[in-house]
Amino acid sequence: MARVFVVEDNDGLRGTIASYLRLEDHQVVEFPRLAGLEEAVRMQRPDLIILDVMLPDGDAFPYARRLRSESPVPIVFLTARTAESDRITGFEVGGDDYVVKPFSNKELMLRVRALLRRSEPSESKPPAVRRWVLEQDGCSAWLEFDWAAHSCRHTGTEVTLTAAEWRILTHLAENASVVISRERLLGVCLEYIADGSERTIDTHIKNLRNKLGRLPWIDTVRGYGYRFAGREARNE
Repeated sequence: MARVFVVEDNDGLRGTIASYLRLEDHQVVEFPRLAGLEEAVRMQRPDLIILDVMLPDGDAFPYARRLRSESPVPIVFLTARTAESDRITGFEVGGDDYVVKPFSNKELMLRVRALLRRSEPSESKPPAVRRWVLEQDGCSAWLEFDWAAHSCRHTGTEVTLTAAEWRILTHLAENASVVISRERLLGVCLEYIADGSERTIDTHIKNLRNKLGRLPWIDTVRGYGYRFAGREARNE
C-alpha cells in the first residue's frame, strides 16, 4: 500500500482518481489546490504525487522544481496542455510521468503501478555499494550507487535522482560500454510506451547530464541510443 497525494481542482476527476487508487488499497490524500500541499509533504512524505499542472492558486511546475531539489518523491503531472514543449518542461522540472487529459483511469493506474515499482529498490540487486569511475583529459570522477539505500553519490556529493533517472542511470552503468537503444530504455526502465516517448528518454538523459558534472558520463550514439562511458571500479 502506498500513500498517494492527488492534487486536482476538478472535484469529480479528483474523486474518481482517488476511488481508483483506494480500490488498489492505496492511502489517498486529496488537495483541490496547491495550498497546504507543501506543508503536507514535509509532515508526511507521500510515495507518489499526482499533480494537476494548472491549479487555481498557481502553476504546478515551479512547485515541482522546488520539491525536486529537496526530495525524490515521484510526480505524475496531469494536464490539458498537449504541446511537446510543455511535456518536455514537465520532465525538466522533475516529473516522472506526464498524462494528458482526457485520459483513461485504468491507464493512469497502470502508470501509477509502474512508477511505484520503479521507486522501490530492486530485489534483484544486491544490497551493496558499487562504484564506477571516469577519467578524461586529466580529470577523474566517480559515481557510487547504493541499492539498499537507493542513493547515488557523485565524487562524494549526494545526487537526487527521480525514480526514472535512477533506473535509466543504473541500467546504463550496469551495461557500461554497450550501446542501449531508446526503445530498450523505455521497455526496461519505464515499462511502457507513451506518446513522444523517445523525447521522454532524451529529456531524462539531459537532466542526468546536468546532475553529473562536466565529465561526459553518458555518450550519445546518433540514430540509436546511449552508452555509459565510465568503468566499474572493482577492488579499487
